Amino acid sequence: MTNLIIKIAQLPEEFPAIAAIRKSVFQEEQKVDPALEFDGQDEICEHLIAYLNEKAVGTARIRYLDENTAKIERLAVLSIARGQGIGKKITELALEVIANKNIPEVVIHAQAYIKDLYKQLNFVEVGKMFAEAGIWHIEMRKKF
Repeated sequence: MTNLIIKIAQLPEEFPAIAAIRKSVFQEEQKVDPALEFDGQDEICEHLIAYLNEKAVGTARIRYLDENTAKIERLAVLSIARGQGIGKKITELALEVIANKNIPEVVIHAQAYIKDLYKQLNFVEVGKMFAEAGIWHIEMRKKF
């Protein structure tokens, strides 16, 4: 990981790169319906983007549910860049952004296979597994 930069995305300029990452990961790999993936919420969210050697390889969005809760959503890393901790680093920056806004709680709907990533960041499972877009998820929460 010689040259990794993760930052708050500049919109609308960087949104095409974000959309391309999400399309590759969610629609092409995981077969998520485009109408579910692009849900009309992007305009009200803050987006993060990760560049590895100047190529956009990862993203996530932060949606502010209310003054006390933010939700990290749409975490995606291209297959060519996985296994290097980029998803964790994106999530760490998202948590930092949220904490700096003095929002005390973060929620995620973690895909079941990736929940251990969030456990490493002190998220706690809440409730039972559920299907979202045909993929098993678990709600997880973290308080600051």
